[in-house]
Amino acid sequence: MNLKNYLHKNPKLKKRIHRFIMHPVKTRPYWWIRILQPIYIKKGKGAVIYRSVRKDLPPFHQFRLGKYSVIEDYSCLNNAVGDIIIGDYCRIGLSNTVIGPIQIDNGVNISQNVVLIGLNHNYRDITKNIIEQGITTSPIHIGEHTIIGANVIILPGVNIGKHCFIGAGCVVTKDIPDYCVTVGNPARIIKRFNPQTQMWEKVN
Repeated sequence: MNLKNYLHKNPKLKKRIHRFIMHPVKTRPYWWIRILQPIYIKKGKGAVIYRSVRKDLPPFHQFRLGKYSVIEDYSCLNNAVGDIIIGDYCRIGLSNTVIGPIQIDNGVNISQNVVLIGLNHNYRDITKNIIEQGITTSPIHIGEHTIIGANVIILPGVNIGKHCFIGAGCVVTKDIPDYCVTVGNPARIIKRFNPQTQMWEKVN
């Protein structure tokens, strides 16, 4: 039996370990966990995480940043409820919020003030406070060589294809296929690449 399964079968021990790692009010790793992050977070050759980035990265989920990828100032990374996997040659722009589970493929460029969040708070039981009802996770996936414009919000469970352009201010609530341009709230496709004509064509 591996450690993960053992802890799953021993919820009291799991809760104690979690309390040792994560501050119950600040909901971020304690300082003694954060100073160990250079040991357990994985960064590829030439990858850069700027000093002002908030790294809420406990060791019980993966964080991987591919080679020559950059996470710019004032962003927040949080893998407390799911892995964050970022490919090679990616750029995560200023003041982005990235909450797992999320997979970002190679060559993705994300502009400023973007929110990617792979969780929702449960709310259906009206006899309990929403904060007591836990969360549900649903992974986000962004395909290779996609551009995400400024101030975009990508909701849990969304899959965005490769070589897409997600226009500034979009709220992406549904999957976007490969080779699409989107605008608006909720995001809608306005152009799509036609492999037969080899042209980008407007979508009615």
